[in-house]
Amino acid sequence: MTLAAPQRIATPDLVTNSYFPALAAEELGIYREEGIDAHLELMPSLATVNALRDGAVDFVAGGAHTMLLAFPDWKGVKLVVTLSQGTPWLLVLRASLPARGRDVAAVKGLRIGAARGPDRAFLHLLHESGVDPARDGITIAPVPGADAPGASFGVLAADALERGLVDGFWANALGSETAVRRGVGRIVVDVRRGDGPAAAGQYTFAALATTDALIARTPERVAAAVRAVVQAQRLLRTDPARATEVGRRRFPPDAAALVATVVERDRPFYDPVVSDAAVRGTQAFACAAGMLASPVAYEEVVATRFAGLWE
Repeated sequence: MTLAAPQRIATPDLVTNSYFPALAAEELGIYREEGIDAHLELMPSLATVNALRDGAVDFVAGGAHTMLLAFPDWKGVKLVVTLSQGTPWLLVLRASLPARGRDVAAVKGLRIGAARGPDRAFLHLLHESGVDPARDGITIAPVPGADAPGASFGVLAADALERGLVDGFWANALGSETAVRRGVGRIVVDVRRGDGPAAAGQYTFAALATTDALIARTPERVAAAVRAVVQAQRLLRTDPARATEVGRRRFPPDAAALVATVVERDRPFYDPVVSDAAVRGTQAFACAAGMLASPVAYEEVVATRFAGLWE
């Protein structure tokens, strides 16, 4: 099989369960089976969507709402497949703190690490929970080293918590599990599983996105990428242990040892469908966060021509 030109997929976090199907499709050879040579590249959070806008990469594997940071009103970009359903970040606090489960207000007076992009969802979670960072003495910022080349936020956040540089963090489930296993952190809020305000689990979701221009120019390559992600999700749902194989190739040893456990727990979220409800939730959040003036039609957000490949 002759492969198409290499496809670059930018991601703001490589060591994560949230965007993991896109990485698994690469490391398990599924992209190649579909006739494309695709490679995930780690970039600082906001650099990913800017690179997509500027044509430096072909896809972004990231939070759906972050596309609006480079594509106002969704103009020029489309979501093509869901990587994992629901708002993918959890609130972890230092294990020694007397925080109760599901208590968003436990962050009062604390230093919380949050990456740029995901921090918007965290700030909205606080707002909907009646917590004001300024009034309640909460410091929210990226953890040290978050913008360094090759940095994955969840891993850095767990390290920062262990070193006492932060009191908690808002990051993916793999970083959260790392902190829990080390005995330094405790998961306080997991909005995907119903913690926090009712809408919090649908602020955003992990998605693969590309430009309208690429879809028009090479729709067959986009379709191949979508098929590969769907196949990777199916494989991870039926055999989560395969995640360890991927982790050993691309993750630090601690994360590689944990990833299959987290993937098994997250199997229900590895559903490729970009639902109308998910898009409505993301747009409602984006409007409330000042990222979108008003919601647009589903078809202006999602490349519906690929919907048949999600089945």
